[in-house]
Amino acid sequence: MSLATTDLCDAFDAEIQVLDPIFQSFGGNVRFHGPIATLKLFEDNSLVRETLGEAGNGRVLAVDGGGSRRCALLGDQLGELAVKNGWAGLVIDGCVRDSAALGRLPLGVKALAAHPRKSVKLGSGQRDIAVRIGGCELRPGQWLYADEDGVIVSARQLA
Repeated sequence: MSLATTDLCDAFDAEIQVLDPIFQSFGGNVRFHGPIATLKLFEDNSLVRETLGEAGNGRVLAVDGGGSRRCALLGDQLGELAVKNGWAGLVIDGCVRDSAALGRLPLGVKALAAHPRKSVKLGSGQRDIAVRIGGCELRPGQWLYADEDGVIVSARQLA
């Protein structure tokens, strides 16, 4: 990504939402962007695995994990799956694990924290719906831009 979120905020302030500054960067790519795909789930990463197993085509997966800090929704194996299938990155309202390995992958990952416990696998959750993450409503097809300074969302591609 050639433009920083700060530049995009300056140029398109009326068109963007800025997510609350609550996310840490865990992936090897600190800067990433793409059209959004969404999931809503709680402490069950079955849909994360299923979705990352599909062609990403440069998309960003926004996961409303309910802000849980009791288990991880993404680890190194799912991170490798995301890279293999062409996902640009993930923004997770929840935790990740295997953070050192995630940091070596060419993938953007923003999450609340690292946690060593894996999630359950019950197949619950919803996909392709509006979700609320970081104080903003995210919808499938919107564009997400992330870098060292934060995460922003726009209804259209900005750069």
